[in-house]
Amino acid sequence: MGIEDYGGGQVPTSDILIVTTNDVPGHQVQQVIGEVFGLTVRSRHLGSQIGAGLKSMIGGELKGLTKTLVETRNQAMERLMEQARARGANAVLAFRFDVTEAADLGTEVCAYGTAVVITTT
Repeated sequence: MGIEDYGGGQVPTSDILIVTTNDVPGHQVQQVIGEVFGLTVRSRHLGSQIGAGLKSMIGGELKGLTKTLVETRNQAMERLMEQARARGANAVLAFRFDVTEAADLGTEVCAYGTAVVITTT
């Protein structure tokens, strides 16, 4: 597996700018639309659970679980962008992820932030 299997984030050609900061240098917030989020819950694959159990006994990275979490975070981020776009935003400020266990059945990942309309100053 290459590095592309373990990365994520926004593609450079996206029409929605997503930042973890509260502002964007060189831009002004024209309108605050409000909170947006993207949510997904993924169950664990039986094979990766068994592999992770064995790997945890000898130590090391759980690559199957790492790849699944990256895919899950990317899906949550895509859903966040869809919601922001549908509400008329062109940016999301104060972007964050929240990851929790969902009733011991899988992993819940929520991408959230504040949808805004920004313009160049």
